[in-house]
Amino acid sequence: MSWAKFIVGTTRMTGSLQTQIKITGMGCASCVGRVEGALLAASGVRAAEVNFATASADVTYDGSFSEVLSALKATGYPAATRQTRLSIDGMSCASCVSRIERTLKAIPGVTEATVNLASNSAMMTYVEGATDPATLARTLTETGYPAHPVDCGVPDPDDRADELASLRRTTLVAAALALPVFVLEMGGHLIPAFHHWVHAAIGLQTSYLIQFALTSALLIGPGRVFYAKGIPSLLRGAPDMNALVALGTGAAYLYSVLATFAPQLLPQGTANVYFEAAAVIVVLILLGRLMEARAKGRTGAAIRKLVGLQPKTARVERDGATLDRPLAEIVAGDIVQIRPGERIPVDGDVLDGTTYIDESMITGEPVPVGKAKGDPVVGGTVNGTGALRIRATHVGADSVLAQVIGMVEQAQGAKLPIQGLVDRITYYFVPAVMGMALMTVATWLIYGPAPALPLALVAGVSVLIIACPCAMGLATPTSIMVGTGRAAELGVLFRKGDALQLLQQARVIALDKTGTLTLGRPELEDVMTANGFDRADVLRLSAAAEARSEHPIASAIVRAGPAELPNPEEFESLTGLGLRAQVEGRSVLIGADRLMEQHNIDISDLQPKVQERAAKGATPIYVAIDGQSAAALTVSDPIKPGTAETLARLHAMGVTLAMVTGDNAQTAQALAEKLGIDHVTAEVLPEGKVEAIKALQHKFGTLAFVGDGINDAPALAAADIGVAIGTGTDVAIETADVVLMSGDLRGVANAVEISQRTMRNIRQNLGWAFGYNTLLIPVAAGALYPLGGHLLSPALAAGAMALSSVFVVSNALRLRRIQTSMPDIGDKAFRQEVAA
Repeated sequence: MSWAKFIVGTTRMTGSLQTQIKITGMGCASCVGRVEGALLAASGVRAAEVNFATASADVTYDGSFSEVLSALKATGYPAATRQTRLSIDGMSCASCVSRIERTLKAIPGVTEATVNLASNSAMMTYVEGATDPATLARTLTETGYPAHPVDCGVPDPDDRADELASLRRTTLVAAALALPVFVLEMGGHLIPAFHHWVHAAIGLQTSYLIQFALTSALLIGPGRVFYAKGIPSLLRGAPDMNALVALGTGAAYLYSVLATFAPQLLPQGTANVYFEAAAVIVVLILLGRLMEARAKGRTGAAIRKLVGLQPKTARVERDGATLDRPLAEIVAGDIVQIRPGERIPVDGDVLDGTTYIDESMITGEPVPVGKAKGDPVVGGTVNGTGALRIRATHVGADSVLAQVIGMVEQAQGAKLPIQGLVDRITYYFVPAVMGMALMTVATWLIYGPAPALPLALVAGVSVLIIACPCAMGLATPTSIMVGTGRAAELGVLFRKGDALQLLQQARVIALDKTGTLTLGRPELEDVMTANGFDRADVLRLSAAAEARSEHPIASAIVRAGPAELPNPEEFESLTGLGLRAQVEGRSVLIGADRLMEQHNIDISDLQPKVQERAAKGATPIYVAIDGQSAAALTVSDPIKPGTAETLARLHAMGVTLAMVTGDNAQTAQALAEKLGIDHVTAEVLPEGKVEAIKALQHKFGTLAFVGDGINDAPALAAADIGVAIGTGTDVAIETADVVLMSGDLRGVANAVEISQRTMRNIRQNLGWAFGYNTLLIPVAAGALYPLGGHLLSPALAAGAMALSSVFVVSNALRLRRIQTSMPDIGDKAFRQEVAA
């Protein structure tokens, strides 16, 4: 059903909320009454009018919007939802993330919101009609976080470059202003002779005035951002990192101003200036943000690399001419020419030409893939030495590359379960730090040695500055961005957020057989002749007879035969038994042992070898020529290259392996013994696979299922983590949590290893972030003062805080260098297996 797209939004009328909701699932006018009845029965709904023509409902309600949505879903007519991404300015720490998420989720119509500090963006799912991206952005902007909708989650490289250049200029100006202040104040402490020179040359008061002028210029100029964002957040009762910096530097600055211009108002002996603390704090935090921004810029490198794969133009045939046109103008059905060495601009099917194409950036496999007429090609891959003409099949957002980018963006913006605890802590962390700073000041004023006031000021400012929760907020999202980006480069796509965390918890991995462990295409394994028949002659006659059959086993025999085959004079298919044919005047009978028994053909000489092969999973086919037993052909589904190594690696990781298949038990058991699989469930229907999955989950715990076909979709959905082979069906891929872009099963081990390493990296980051605050807040408050008479300088606190964030991002960037322990899928042995 297609309907006009328009947004009404949510408005308040006479104390109630009125909204329009797009409805899905209405197939006829009779659905209107059911939908209206469901809405009116929902708690708090005062009125509801459903329009079948526009597939929408106007609802007036007093209660919770979620109850309205639940009523629609329960009735079978769920609200239509859309996803959008907002780019957000002004986020500085983890507390901002929690605050923004709560703001977005409070907007009627928003069903899900995930904010990513590392990419300064938010991904939301909202009910179509109830709100729209512009409204979401406007609401967020009004709360103090300027936002705007974006079509793509990848920041424009020019925008990022401009942002870094601006931040670099601001930091340099701040450093130039702070350096003389630092030298004038701290130089005298470090070098007594310099202190005496300042007193003799310009005088102490003049020194204070110079420091005041330079620090004022610094705070009004480069440091203005902290006050412009921090003070409003304080007034809203939702303080963030900027508020901590504004309070800390403001306290040091105002105290110093008082000491400079009205020292008589302070207790005797306490009129000291701390201009250098305020100035250096601003410089160090700006420097930290610059380093953090540069590091964060590298976390999205994987997506930018994928975006850069698509050429800007394509050479298209139109109206008898060949023109270079912008990619946006290419439509499905266009004929596109591709020259040697060029990138394929769009997805399509080859019309003319042969070549080899490097698909490594999509599949992770460096082995070039041969292409000829009728073969599909993927946009963004690199053509080899041949020229091609292709017919465009998928362009724009429908292309494989666009879908891969979308999957990676979705994974990078995901919020793992482990992040929930972090968000709850950081939401209350900044107010708690402000409370600790006040307690620190009060404790020093009450119990501190004289002069207590400056000591209390130093300790309080240090607590405010050192405890910024930036590292906490960056710990998880930066690792996710880098880890999922690296996974995409290796051909592993995490489609759903919690899969990254759950996969490393998997205790058992269940695998489908056909198309997953095996190629899914029978191949002739052996020809065992009898009664003096020649092998080549038997294979030629058998292939000629089977050429008329469409059975997969017949195709395997034909592929194994010679290129030139004689035409059968007669052909008869014997349902359930085999076939009879006349080839070159000779009678050929091919089929199961039952067929040979019916025609009284003795196959006893062949049966010992056949039974031996059958025990290993092969399927026997008997051939009789002119009424005499001629040969037994054994056909099997070959194991995929790399499967044995993959399963051995998974075993080494401590994972239990299971096979769940609809194939016969003997074949499945033989394959399991060959590959070292621990548990086998065979001869099951698709619904039986779900029961088998549940039984394994009950016995072992968290389970991942690997499959590729339509019949695997229920099992993929039932598993804790569904892993789809990318060469499988669209249904399987859409159901899965993780997609392997290539058909190589080694991607499963790579996916598990990436999951383990990413989660280990996240735990390292969180351990550092929480450990840093746990250890250094007491130090900043003065816990070490009784031991040596020293307090942590606010400037050092600012440096430590900035370095903690840089450490977290730098640690996450190590994931870019992940080299999985599985053998390279492009190695020589693998290429030989593929060629064979």
